[in-house]
Amino acid sequence: MKKVGLAVLTTFTVALNAATITTHYKVNSNLQFELLPEDQWVTYEVFTKERLFKKVEINSKNEASFDEEYSNNLKDDSFEGYNRAMTSFNDYFYINVLNPVAKGYKEVIPEPGRVAIANFFDNLMFPIRFLNNILQFKFQNALEETGRFVVNSTIGIGGLLDRASENGLKEHKEDFGQTLGYYGFGSGAHIVLPILGPSNVRDIVGLAADMYINPVTDLGKHDIDYKIPDEGWETIAIGTFQTINKTSLNIGQYENLKKDAIDLYPFLRDIYEQNRDKAIKE
Repeated sequence: MKKVGLAVLTTFTVALNAATITTHYKVNSNLQFELLPEDQWVTYEVFTKERLFKKVEINSKNEASFDEEYSNNLKDDSFEGYNRAMTSFNDYFYINVLNPVAKGYKEVIPEPGRVAIANFFDNLMFPIRFLNNILQFKFQNALEETGRFVVNSTIGIGGLLDRASENGLKEHKEDFGQTLGYYGFGSGAHIVLPILGPSNVRDIVGLAADMYINPVTDLGKHDIDYKIPDEGWETIAIGTFQTINKTSLNIGQYENLKKDAIDLYPFLRDIYEQNRDKAIKE
């Protein structure tokens, strides 16, 4: 019979300063436990007091460091009272107005049509992405955005089909709020906008700049030739349609996000600010 290797009956010892496992037996060739002489006992160290307290000390430092970093990065919430009220309004509006309309729209327009519409609007946002990539010195991304626009505007039938992504040309989303962050402008106070949702002072300034070069707003129509709407009501109509279409493609997403919130306002605020900080750093 083949010999079976070493051992296996052990004791676990815990003292004030350490914990060890000691092997007292081996398994012999007859598959029987055989007591080892004391000088052959093997002791394995699980932890010692020094290791344990060192680990606790490290964990405490990490926890303190995290708390300190979190405290230092807390955003300006000067308008909390207003923001909470506006968050409640936006939540009510979404649940009772936008979501039902989007669900009805979804029943009428098949998904391929809604995806094509979303692609069309996304293709029109090329000037925003291109300019802000340039301003952040992301020239390769700007070049790829140009390639995407050419491909999708031609073989993508005016942007209805995203042929660029199918051919490996990735989208590089950048906006003027991110550009301001890139140049070191702080976010400023957190502000919840009606219907549009969470934002901050920096991103509101950025939104105004983006609207100026956005083809589907009338802002800057006297300076920019490619503007589609001529009047404010046309801008609102196009924006409303775009929002309904986008919502119809994401039914249930807000509800799934919201169910994890104990307090909706700070939950949405923190998600927004963290995502924006991450986007700026990328």
